[in-house]
Amino acid sequence: MKTRSQIILSIVVLGAAAAAVAVGVQGNEEGGMQETEAGGHDHAAMSAPSGGLSPVVLDGEAARRIGVTYAKVERKALPVFVRSVGTVTYDETRLATVNPKIEGWVEKLHVDFTGAPVRAGQPLMDLYSPALVSAQEELILAVRLSGNAAAGRASDNAEELLRSARRRLAYWDIPEAEIRRIEETGEPLKVLTMTAPATGIVVEKNVVEGDRIMPGMTLYRIADLSRVWVEADIFEKDLASVALGQGALVSFEAFPGRPFTGRVTYVYPTVSPESRTGRIRLELQNANGALKPGMYADITLDVPPTPPVLVVPRSAVIDTGERVLVFVAAADGSLHPREVKTGRASLQLMEVLSGLSEGETIVSSAAFLIDAESNLGTMTGAPGDSTASDMGDMPGMDHSGHSGN
Repeated sequence: MKTRSQIILSIVVLGAAAAAVAVGVQGNEEGGMQETEAGGHDHAAMSAPSGGLSPVVLDGEAARRIGVTYAKVERKALPVFVRSVGTVTYDETRLATVNPKIEGWVEKLHVDFTGAPVRAGQPLMDLYSPALVSAQEELILAVRLSGNAAAGRASDNAEELLRSARRRLAYWDIPEAEIRRIEETGEPLKVLTMTAPATGIVVEKNVVEGDRIMPGMTLYRIADLSRVWVEADIFEKDLASVALGQGALVSFEAFPGRPFTGRVTYVYPTVSPESRTGRIRLELQNANGALKPGMYADITLDVPPTPPVLVVPRSAVIDTGERVLVFVAAADGSLHPREVKTGRASLQLMEVLSGLSEGETIVSSAAFLIDAESNLGTMTGAPGDSTASDMGDMPGMDHSGHSGN
């Protein structure tokens, strides 16, 4: 336990420390007031107006050192380019499938590999079906009854039976020529030869010899590649420049220096919320089959030039994320930041919707350096002190005009 003398000593030490702190605080407050009265370090007085930027004054030597150039605000047509990449796909309107409407077994395949070229009407496979054989025999019987029936009700019934047997075979996709041959010869066919419904390339094959097939199975898928689609994603900001029937130049790595021409045939009605892009479809003729589904394509859409609008060089525009600025040259040589509203852009030019007038002089290069100096002047509270000497003393810049390492 502490003795009484130790407790008294501790109280005395704490009191002395508190007194020293109070004296120090009072001294600081008085010193701060004196500096404020003398125009010293009052940070509240030094801060620039909220959101303001300082103008920058450059002489010719300082402008040369940092590479400042100037341009006039002009009114001219803005050449707009819309570019994208896409992928070659099948023309869905030229896809055909082969599927049976009866049950049976595959006796023989005439087209037995994926990628085989076929022509419309070419034999694909021979199909044996007991139901088909029975239907043919019914047709042969109906033909005989029709020929032997006497006039009257019996003849009418025989004709109706013949029409019914023909319809049944026709509904199973038996060609009319085959039905006539069966009627004339009186011999049923053991197998049905299924033929290609269209000319193209077999892009899918799901059957081999000996397979049992059921109605509705997809046995073959055939694609006509004489015309293909190219599907591409367009940035949301460029969708207004895309229209149906618009022409496009399409190039492929497989054919350097050989552009293909196509047209926009569909603009999808939705925009991807993740990528902020919309999808378009182009049609390209492909008579020689050079273009293959899956190829990547570079696309440049034909966009007509805009009517004359106010434009500035793209390098003159500074986008801070919160606002867009351009530095305007005043008559006294000072450079003043001005907030503008921009529109469409080309490779070199930017449309200005508001904030500038035709004929004004602006900074077209080194604008970011000037913006940094303007922000520095705002932070130091000396908007009028961003002079040529300050720019000349920027870190990494010597007075001979060469950047330091």
